[in-house]
Amino acid sequence: MFTGIIEELGEVLAWEPTGDAARITVRAPLAVSDASHGDSISVSGVCLTVVDQGEDWFTADVMGVSIDVTTIGDRRPGDRVNIERAAAVGDRLGGHIVQGHVDGTATVLAVEDEGSWRVVRFSLSPDLAPLVTRKGSIAVDGTSLTVSTVSDPDEAEQWFEVSLIPETLTATTHGALVPGARVNVETDILARHVERMLALTNEGARR
Repeated sequence: MFTGIIEELGEVLAWEPTGDAARITVRAPLAVSDASHGDSISVSGVCLTVVDQGEDWFTADVMGVSIDVTTIGDRRPGDRVNIERAAAVGDRLGGHIVQGHVDGTATVLAVEDEGSWRVVRFSLSPDLAPLVTRKGSIAVDGTSLTVSTVSDPDEAEQWFEVSLIPETLTATTHGALVPGARVNVETDILARHVERMLALTNEGARR
């Protein structure tokens, strides 16, 4: 489990396809400072398991489903990624509960500077739209963010916006976002559970 508070910006060192999967190597000095084989590290919102490591880098296997559902397959050497170690029992929950299980991707639709902060609008797929609400939590490339605005339910294309403070712009990859960029999105786990319970309740009522 993670909290969505990014600890450092990592750098992709290598991406090695292995059939229908791949191995990624990332430079992340802080993350590996206390990491061990088998530990979980979030790489731009994707929970990966350490299989090898050095003084300032780690390697992880990436399953085919992760390549299909997330943007991690687009990463190449030199790319920057958001890094967070798994939360320890007793840590402060500065963000929200993030599993590192990406629901899908979103595309940046617009970026607007508002003084020292920035508003970014993202597309929202129809299946995820019911799980995103104004003032709710969402993880974008592993970063815990608060939804500032959402599209009206009757709009043809669904979207959501977040407002990014200077600290977020400098401490994460979000400062480099431009229209057309793709990001990983993980909706709030509580919203997903409520959706599932409602679906089962409605199904039961129809029987």
